Amino acid sequence: MLQSLASNSCVRLIQNHKSTWYFVSLVLGYLLYLIFGAVVFSSVELPYEDVLRQDLRAIKKQFLQENECLSEDRLERFLKKAMEASNYGVSILNNASANWNWDFTSALFFASTVLSTTGYGHTAPLSDGGKAFCIIYSVIGIPFTLLFLTAVVQRIMVFSTRRPVMYIHTRWGLSKPLVAIVHATLLATLAVSCFFLIPAAIFSALEENWNFLESFYFCFISLSTIGLGDYVPGEAANQKFRELYKVGITVYLILGLIVMLVVLETFCELQQLKQLRKMFYLKKEKQPDRLAILEHDHLSFTTVSSRETPHNEDKTQQFVRVPALASPNDDPMIQ
Repeated sequence: MLQSLASNSCVRLIQNHKSTWYFVSLVLGYLLYLIFGAVVFSSVELPYEDVLRQDLRAIKKQFLQENECLSEDRLERFLKKAMEASNYGVSILNNASANWNWDFTSALFFASTVLSTTGYGHTAPLSDGGKAFCIIYSVIGIPFTLLFLTAVVQRIMVFSTRRPVMYIHTRWGLSKPLVAIVHATLLATLAVSCFFLIPAAIFSALEENWNFLESFYFCFISLSTIGLGDYVPGEAANQKFRELYKVGITVYLILGLIVMLVVLETFCELQQLKQLRKMFYLKKEKQPDRLAILEHDHLSFTTVSSRETPHNEDKTQQFVRVPALASPNDDPMIQ
């Protein structure tokens, strides 16, 4: 008996807090996914890092042996200075000294990466004034960019998703959820082709040291606003039409970000995903004012009903209370 009561109470507890349990499972799943990613990245990349460290030590040792007049401390100071400059996008190599990081087109590309929160990190402000302006520029520009992207995506969604789905649904009488799923799949396929596969082929042809996988990797890292900065186009030595190339990349990043947001919004409007999201959301509680109005209406209805009930009973009693006739001669009309 006690076990059945305990089991029933546990079942009621789980049912009453179903969204909370779903949310806890979501958090645990996310943590497990983070741990899974860390394990995979560590197991894959750690051996390559070890090999690279050994190669650098061997090259450094060989360099010091061939140049005995140079001490290890002086070499360390030189390499440290060169690495600090490289972190700001300034290279000491002769073939890279011709490219400027803060001409107009490069600054335009940097501004687009700041506002889109991509932030490759290959170029950073050098002066205190530039760092202060970058903070102010970002504080104003990032919300402005979100407003701009929201307005653009909302207008594009009307013509790219909502009207086509409604037209097919009303014209051919197909199921609206089915039409929405097929439309979202076709839209995602078109976006991947036009903003990942084709640009990857173009970048692999324009960039000398990039293959197709590296170019596709750059497109994905950029349009997902991850922006690791390990691959940045237009930074090669003697790049032809570098200014025009930088402007084209800036336009590609802005258009690609808009298209990615349109695709994501299209998938978010699917009925199946809406139901999935509701599993993890808190239930909307009724506002106190609305509850007070409903209670007041209920009390008013109850009061009116109670007032009308005796009146109706009196009416029925007026017609029901008729003396019974024992015989037809008792009727005064007959008499």
